[in-house]
Amino acid sequence: MSDSRIQKYKNPIISGYNPDPSICRVGDDFYLVNSTFEFYPGVPVYHSKNLVNWELINYCLRDKEQLYLDGVRPSGGIYAPMLCYHNGEFFMTTTNVSHKGHLIVHTSDIYGEWSKPVWIDQGGIDPTLLFDGEDVYFASTSRDEDDRDGIFMCKINPYTGEKLSESVCISHGCGGICPEGSHIYKLNGKYYLLLAEGGTEYGHMVTMQRADSPFGPYEACPHNPILSHRDNPDGSIACTGHADLEVDQNGNWWLVCLGIRPSCTPQRGLKLHHLGRETFLSPVIWNEEGWPVVGNNGRIALEMEGPLPGNQVQPICRNFTDNFSEEKFSLHYNWVRTPHMENYVRDTAAGRLILKGTSVTLNDMDTPTWVGIRQKEFDVEADVVVSLKENFSDSCLVSQDSNVKDLNKRVGLGTFYNQFYHYEIYLTREDGQYKVCLSRHIHDMFARTAEKVVSSGENIHFRIIGNPLEYDFWYSEDGKYYEKLGSGATAGLATEGTMYMSFTGTYIGMFSENAEGHFRNFSVKINKN
Repeated sequence: MSDSRIQKYKNPIISGYNPDPSICRVGDDFYLVNSTFEFYPGVPVYHSKNLVNWELINYCLRDKEQLYLDGVRPSGGIYAPMLCYHNGEFFMTTTNVSHKGHLIVHTSDIYGEWSKPVWIDQGGIDPTLLFDGEDVYFASTSRDEDDRDGIFMCKINPYTGEKLSESVCISHGCGGICPEGSHIYKLNGKYYLLLAEGGTEYGHMVTMQRADSPFGPYEACPHNPILSHRDNPDGSIACTGHADLEVDQNGNWWLVCLGIRPSCTPQRGLKLHHLGRETFLSPVIWNEEGWPVVGNNGRIALEMEGPLPGNQVQPICRNFTDNFSEEKFSLHYNWVRTPHMENYVRDTAAGRLILKGTSVTLNDMDTPTWVGIRQKEFDVEADVVVSLKENFSDSCLVSQDSNVKDLNKRVGLGTFYNQFYHYEIYLTREDGQYKVCLSRHIHDMFARTAEKVVSSGENIHFRIIGNPLEYDFWYSEDGKYYEKLGSGATAGLATEGTMYMSFTGTYIGMFSENAEGHFRNFSVKINKN
């Protein structure tokens, strides 16, 4: 049996936009997956030996049959995956709310390719699986004939998607709105139903019920919610919910959940976050009545301790660099919707990334030429060197369905939440002059807010410096002397301020529109830990 010791660790264990965690253990290896919504690839897979140091190793969904994202609205696409392991195979189930609903894929090699999807004929979101002897149960959140949210369950064949029983409502939750994110565990002959309730905002919470049968009837834990930060005066963590449980090889129990770190806690009364919902960890104990107790009586903290398994916790480095000397993109890169990879050329000989911009802009509900990484901390510094290729065709026009007609050639670096919320510093050429410009898009307002003439379109250095309240945008012609072009409030990219319900987080990425951009030495480093 592996060693365990009480160790201190920091939350979140996976920072930046990584919501709806689901975890499973195989031997002394832990694996975890998260939601991805409209971003590609779908459903990242992380691996850890000690529950704190996580490595991104793969994605479950890559091809169009598994992951159809064309024209997906912001925060559409892939919702709430669940990962489990049974008889030598991994199974992942999730919902594409924009295309065909619930799906299941499987693999025997979690580092390799996943199977073609099978589809489950049951409505709703947030699916889960329970392997129980010869039976496989499938549950998800849906609505009954009285339009009430509930957890519906049926038996299935996980390899074909065939339903082997009717879908039955097994729970309406424990009194909170939006019962969802269900997971079912069989422990000591009883079935435990873990739920997220209260909505995935500041009323979020986790509840527990149990029954003698997977179909119920379920009784509620007397100290529900077992996790909630609804009334926590310490505003460092909020919106905790959508959790999953796992036991380690030493018999110690753990809970992973989503939560947020509000960006404006120094200003009391403001509830805003822009990094997205992140993944947190808490130790769990079981009381004499057989109910779980999470963290400090249902609350977690940025610094915690517990009997962590495996190797000793190491300092977490969240810096990212890419000098484009490798042929493959890092797993940390994401694209919005299904990318056209012919527009992305890693010129390893020259150490540059070539982005072939099309008429699709960052403002369109389509696939722009954009690639980015999650912003993982508030205090960051992002850098890249940009060149604008002059002989790119002047015939490019913005697509007719764009809500903003911008005929400029634009290549640059930006902070991106979705098509309605993004800031960017970019290089363009107008009236025979090269310019660096700052533009911002908030709601239905898109404007260039600053510009400066530069001497050439070659090797312009861009820098974004972020803190909890704002981004500063800088440029340099020589890489030594930087001039500030302007700023943008992080509140403009905050989830709470979006005009449609949204569930993602901020990226830092490179883009090209109506032009070809050459990018060198992209980096994002954390300025504080």
